Amino acid sequence: MMTLLNNISIKKDLLKHLSEFISENRKQRFEDIINFRTKYISVVLEDIYQSHNASAVLRSCDCFGIQDVHIIENKNKYVLSENVTLGSSKWLSLHKYNHKEQNTITTINKLKSEGYRIVATSPHKNNSLLENLSLDRKFALVFGTELEGLSDEAIENADEFVKIPMYGFTESFNISVSAALSLHYLSEKLRKSGINWHLTEEESIDIQLDWMRNTIKMVDVIEKKFLKDRS
Repeated sequence: MMTLLNNISIKKDLLKHLSEFISENRKQRFEDIINFRTKYISVVLEDIYQSHNASAVLRSCDCFGIQDVHIIENKNKYVLSENVTLGSSKWLSLHKYNHKEQNTITTINKLKSEGYRIVATSPHKNNSLLENLSLDRKFALVFGTELEGLSDEAIENADEFVKIPMYGFTESFNISVSAALSLHYLSEKLRKSGINWHLTEEESIDIQLDWMRNTIKMVDVIEKKFLKDRS
């Protein structure tokens, strides 16, 4: 029955059906927010081990409308802190890579196959400032740990490097601050550009369906019955 969800028309009908199980205010909220969501910018987190920083990045992604977060777990498992995320993780599309001992190359290759430029954030490379980063193609911003930074694999396979200008003695921001500053500047610049950064119709429907599934009690039973009636 789940193969029915390959049909965009059926997905539309399912979205309409599930919307009957939420309040009108929640439905309107979903419709308003989806218009500001984008996959043009994605975020990649490599081996983040401090849960409060990892969680703060998710919160920033949600606030700035960045839908996709790719999580690389090589040595460190990605742990969320709910008192920091404030539920933001359930509104994002989280993609975890942890099937191998080294998952960085797998993640980068997948994103490149989908047309993303890999932009590594590093204060130590010969790179451009944030304000000079081109927005002409969609891109994934890659962030590493505070202690070690990005791995050699991430650096060697990045297409570009970017840094935030700093004028003090400290060499770098922590990852949550770096992500927030980067996403605020780049998302605002993107929205003011003439670039089509919006979701496709099907992407919009898929995301809203996920939001519904994270909101409605016993949604699996409701959805199963709907698909059975349509088969």
